[in-house]
Amino acid sequence: MISRILLVEDEPGNIQAVSAILKEQGYQISVATSGLQALEVLKRVRPDLILLDVMMPGIDGFETCLRIKASTDWREIPIIFLTAKTETADIVRGFEVGAVDYVAKPFNAHELLARVYTHLALDQLHRENRRLLLNVLPAPIAERLRKQEGIIAERFEDVSVLFTDIVGFTPLSARLEPRQLLELLNRVFSGFDELADQHGLEKIKTIGDAYMVAGGLPEPHPDHVAAMATLGLEMHKIVAEVGQEFGGLSLRVGLHVGSVIAGVIGIRKFIYDVWGDTVNTASRLESHGAPGRVHVSDIVYQRLQGRFTFEARGSIELKGRGPMDTYFLGEKI
Repeated sequence: MISRILLVEDEPGNIQAVSAILKEQGYQISVATSGLQALEVLKRVRPDLILLDVMMPGIDGFETCLRIKASTDWREIPIIFLTAKTETADIVRGFEVGAVDYVAKPFNAHELLARVYTHLALDQLHRENRRLLLNVLPAPIAERLRKQEGIIAERFEDVSVLFTDIVGFTPLSARLEPRQLLELLNRVFSGFDELADQHGLEKIKTIGDAYMVAGGLPEPHPDHVAAMATLGLEMHKIVAEVGQEFGGLSLRVGLHVGSVIAGVIGIRKFIYDVWGDTVNTASRLESHGAPGRVHVSDIVYQRLQGRFTFEARGSIELKGRGPMDTYFLGEKI
């Protein structure tokens, strides 16, 4: 992958020299001759690194750096000051406003290239670590972990929780080759992931052939119960489609809504998880459900009646909860 560098410099000779050195190494170069022009360039092109002079017409490099770092779109771009201002106070000021490095003019070409390469590599590593973190944690939680230490735990009063389980998975796993089994689960769960994203819901985890998703956390969702009901219905379609290639598949789904506690546990392999009676009840609704159906509690029915059709199942005994009126979810009205 070719990296793009934004050079912010007002001296034509320096522009020519630095550009030639960087282009020889295969870097793509954008040039701005003032701080304000650099801010305009950033609106059109996002570079991988910025080389920034301090003494320029208009706003100086320090102010330019502050404005870049104030933007949520640009603040992660590494900035190296390349300047003739080499007093200790200037260098300290450069790091205070957010630069990752400070190179003095006149510069050594090998040193400049080494610093550019190092900070591009560090930025790439940072972005890869962030991508991996976002694969296991919701973005707001990942951001909080970066900024604070200690336990992250919150109570949410209105959260929908949905569990699924593939019916007859144990005998299926004995019949299929390992590669086939993993392909099946990957296709089913990848489809579930895409649906959850589309509906603004948060995948919590998978456990074997079970899948858990929550709505209304870690950020509010104005209509999470309806979104979750729609998700449950669409999940059956994915399983039916994938199952055609494996001799048929069906899914049980349970859905409940209520208060939960959510937070991050673990030190090395941490996970964002959800606890509480709402979670337990949703799990019981799944296990007491029926293949091809979405089994919901009376609270879900009360929240969604008039927007979906329902089939009353009557009162059933849920382990740990006692008798509860439950329903099978029908189609959206």
